[in-house]
Amino acid sequence: MKIHSVKFNFIMNMILTASSIIFPLITFPYVTRVLLAVGTGKIAFASSTATYFTMFASLGIPTYGIRACAKIRDDKEKLSKTVQELLIINSVTMLLSCTVFVISIFAVPQFAAEKELFFINGIGIVLNVYSMSWLYNALEQYSYITVCNLTVKIVSLVLMFLIVKEPSDYIKYGAITMFASCASYIFNFIYAQRFISLKKQSGYEFKKHIPPILMFFAMSAATSIYTNLDVVMLRFMKDDAEVGIYDAAIKVKTILITMITSLGTVLLPRLSYYVQKNDKEAFYRMVSKAFNFVFIAATGVMVYFMMFTSETILFLAGKDFLQSVLPMRILMPTVLLIGLSNITGIQVLIPQGKENKVVFSVTAGAILDFLLNLVLIPRYGAAGAAMATLLAELLVLIVQCIYLREELPNMLKSVQYWKICVGLGVSIIVGRTVTMIDNIKLFWILCISAALFFGTYGIVLVVLKEKFVIEILQSGIDRYIQKK
Repeated sequence: MKIHSVKFNFIMNMILTASSIIFPLITFPYVTRVLLAVGTGKIAFASSTATYFTMFASLGIPTYGIRACAKIRDDKEKLSKTVQELLIINSVTMLLSCTVFVISIFAVPQFAAEKELFFINGIGIVLNVYSMSWLYNALEQYSYITVCNLTVKIVSLVLMFLIVKEPSDYIKYGAITMFASCASYIFNFIYAQRFISLKKQSGYEFKKHIPPILMFFAMSAATSIYTNLDVVMLRFMKDDAEVGIYDAAIKVKTILITMITSLGTVLLPRLSYYVQKNDKEAFYRMVSKAFNFVFIAATGVMVYFMMFTSETILFLAGKDFLQSVLPMRILMPTVLLIGLSNITGIQVLIPQGKENKVVFSVTAGAILDFLLNLVLIPRYGAAGAAMATLLAELLVLIVQCIYLREELPNMLKSVQYWKICVGLGVSIIVGRTVTMIDNIKLFWILCISAALFFGTYGIVLVVLKEKFVIEILQSGIDRYIQKK
């Protein structure tokens, strides 16, 4: 079994995870103009609700499975047994979750009003069992899964343009979105037999998995509250149109966060492996690089999209969604906050077996988010939900930093903050010059401003000899010379 480098895995996983968001992002300008705020709001509400049931069906397996399988990935027999145990547990919880989901559709008026859309989303709860993304992440097999997912996404993109033509087609779009998310799961399950055996094993040990699974479940449940509760509470306290406005605001934020945190998904199995081998030097060296990456990349995209929020919303969704500008601008700092907490929690605390500390941090964030939503949503709608999310993410990061207060100085000492700030300052000035050009279309404003902003940002960091950027450039040059 070939294990690629972290850099290769990062690129593959970035493509993979970003594709799950890029698909709706590419189609968003078309969909928002066809389905309008009400239609997109209905889809977001059904999807966010189904996410809770998928979470209960999965328990903490998506995260626990990565760590459990990564530690024994060199032993096929042990790996096969562990995978089968997790699949059986997942299947049982999926059946229970589906039962409650079906009952809820008929019992809750808001669900029953869109029962066709909810049943379509229910398919994802069932198929999620066969996703087995945790196995592929543990084995660091990103090339196959990336190609498979991209193929499904392209097919879905074609179907969307062919089928979705008018506002009443929101159910069809919901089905296409579900196909894009879940069609690859079946292929994943079949392909997994190249790495494991699905023949029945003897002496299953389910009990040893239950405590850590429940711990990870508590973490995912708390996280899910403040990542999906906003949409659900908006629908119950406002209406579908307000949900649509908020959904437009979080689209760009979501893809940016996905791209920033994709490095964390790649590093988790490798870091768990280092902890198992007690290689602390390699562990902290990789974590330090992760911090450098997040500070450089996340601050750049955060600042750029705060500068060009209005242009982004107008280009993606149109003037009918201008109310999304303020919520999106409020949400942009979460790109940096989530990027950092992804390192402190997923990459540092979890590999060291400190899941309880992560659970406490995200639980604190979930409680704060819920309470702030109760106060802010009735008065400020989507903007209130965005502010609640921002403050919840900040609290999560603060709590995790308190737990890591003795380790953080060593992890952060290589980050050259002043060089990043200088790069951002110069980039802001240069990027803003595009607004001085008269009679220029939105598309070109975004393209030119992005080229100027990020181009200047990169050049300044190189001129200032920022260590991480220079290291990446030198690595690329060395690889090019070797090929020659």
